[in-house]
Amino acid sequence: MSSADIYREIILDYYRNPRNYGKIENPDISKKDSNPLCGDELEMHINLKDNKVSDVKFTGKGCAISQASASMLTELIMGKDFDFVKKLTKEDILENLGLHDLGPARIKCALLSLKVLKYGIYSYVSDKLKDTVSADKIKEEASGLF
Repeated sequence: MSSADIYREIILDYYRNPRNYGKIENPDISKKDSNPLCGDELEMHINLKDNKVSDVKFTGKGCAISQASASMLTELIMGKDFDFVKKLTKEDILENLGLHDLGPARIKCALLSLKVLKYGIYSYVSDKLKDTVSADKIKEEASGLF
C-alpha cells in the first residue's frame, strides 16, 4: 500500500467517523461558512480557558476531504495555546491531511475548515478582545487562503 493510499484511508476514516462532531452551547468562538462551488458547509464552535482551546466541535456536510479536514483540525487544536491556533497556515492543514497536490477545486474543500477557524478567530479577536490590528491580520490571512 502506497503512502497516498494510506492517506486516502485516513481521510475516509475521519469522514466516516468524525472526531469532535457536534455543537457547544454558548461557545467563545462560533463561525459558519460554505463553499458555494461544491456545497460543502461547515460550522465550528470553540471554547477557550486560560488562553487554550478547552473544547472544540464542528458540524457540517460535504465531501470527504472537507469533513475529514475539519475533524483533523479539531484534533490538532484541542488543548493548544490560542497563539498556536492563530498562526496555523494552509501548509499546516495540507500536511496534516497528507495532501499536497490538490487541484484548485479540491484545495477549497481541504481549507474550508481553516477558513472557518480563521474567520471565527477574527470575530473573537475583533469583537471580544478589541484588538483590531491583530484581527485585521487574521482576516487578511483568511481571505487569502484561496
